[in-house]
Amino acid sequence: MQRVGMGAALFGVVLTIIGFVLSGQERFFQAYLVAYTFVFGIILGSMALLMIQHLTGGAWGIVIRRPLEAAVRTMPIMTVLFLPIALGIHDIYHWSHADAVATDPILQFKEPYLNTTFFLVRQVVFFAIWNIIGWMLTSWSAEQDRSGDLGLVKKFSILSGAGLVIYSLTVSFAMIDWTMSVNPHWFSTMWGPLYMAGQGLSAFAFAVTVVILLSQTAPLNRVVTSHHLHDLGKFLFAFLMLHAYLSFSQFLIIWSANVVEEIPHYLIRWDGGYQYVSAFIIIGHFIVPYVLLLSRDTKRDFKRLRLIAIWILFARVVDYYWHVAPEFHQEGLRLGILDFATPVAVGGVFLALFASNLKKYALLPLRDPGLPKALAHHVH
Repeated sequence: MQRVGMGAALFGVVLTIIGFVLSGQERFFQAYLVAYTFVFGIILGSMALLMIQHLTGGAWGIVIRRPLEAAVRTMPIMTVLFLPIALGIHDIYHWSHADAVATDPILQFKEPYLNTTFFLVRQVVFFAIWNIIGWMLTSWSAEQDRSGDLGLVKKFSILSGAGLVIYSLTVSFAMIDWTMSVNPHWFSTMWGPLYMAGQGLSAFAFAVTVVILLSQTAPLNRVVTSHHLHDLGKFLFAFLMLHAYLSFSQFLIIWSANVVEEIPHYLIRWDGGYQYVSAFIIIGHFIVPYVLLLSRDTKRDFKRLRLIAIWILFARVVDYYWHVAPEFHQEGLRLGILDFATPVAVGGVFLALFASNLKKYALLPLRDPGLPKALAHHVH
């Protein structure tokens, strides 16, 4: 897995350099925003799922806890990879140009919030909070492996309760900054919850893929059963439904209100070639995995569930592209080499870091009080 990640990163970087030369820095920064938001969404979603598991317990969380923690441990280095977005503010965000603000009353009204200095300050605060929560979750887990201290269970619970509230607030504001402000004239009150559900879906699909790969060999081939898979498949189905529900709710609210400031968001996504991407989001991102995950047998089948999870990850990339790209190219769909290269490059770096962290610890939390229940899950 680490070698695949390193190879993908190298291949993606080479393609990105070629694309940069051919298409210019503006297209690079715009494509990079999509790739980075998707990959870092897996990390943030993994952190949120960890906190949910520490609050609720359950065998489902034990078998994917190590992959989730390994994803969270990549956060410090992946934070550094936000630098291109910080450097490319003027190529990404219209509101960062003083001349644009000077002639636009709406941007003037939003200027106290949407300005380069405050934007960067907010990102520093967000990343600091996420890294602190991630460090506490993973360092306490390592301590639990060493000492088996039962007091850590309560500490996990307290941190997770507060952490989920903090996660919800910071992610909502961060996604408004990163993606919604690409079009500063448009707004949606559903944006934060929609991205949180998407991050949970991405993280779950990634964790399911990794656990199924690991279950092909020792030691997890003696641990992970179809019963665990059934639970994971049901959670994957639940996050898929939640994301679809929030997506449709946003559309329904905007459609029924029919406000001139809001409806262009959907109008430009049903014209100029974007209608095909929109159709894929409806069919490929929701209907196809929804129909497949309805089957109990599919959720208990290792190969089929892995393929569905991988497909969902691919569809998530397309969904992020659908959210952002039409704002940059309202004249019509413009796919370029950078739209494919940047997700491969950033995703490859993440996968290599993830595998490096995963192999440093036991694949199961050996001294977690819930481990015996998880191992005997098939009995129940």
